[in-house]
Amino acid sequence: MIGGDLIRGTIDLLVLDSLLDAPSYGYAVSKRIDERTEGRYEIKETTLYSAMRRLEQSGLLESFKGDETQGRPRTYYRVTEAGARHYRDKCDEWRTAVEVVGRFVRED
Repeated sequence: MIGGDLIRGTIDLLVLDSLLDAPSYGYAVSKRIDERTEGRYEIKETTLYSAMRRLEQSGLLESFKGDETQGRPRTYYRVTEAGARHYRDKCDEWRTAVEVVGRFVRED
């Protein structure tokens, strides 16, 4: 299991990646993250929704109302053009971080 402290700086990347191909809603995003990490990281609901709210306020995501479930419309999110650029920048940043930190991870 991956600790929250280690992954905290990459939440935006996980959320944006989960929404790049198609709009979706919060629960489906959390399930996608769980599946992609093969259960090694389970994003907390509060972490997910605060990240999506922050990304929306920054203009990186936009929300819209979708199908009704249990009497109220479900909120969907999609990545904006600025969000796609931010995602690519975060991927570059991540690759650099892996390279740098990897120099300090011993195999023995």
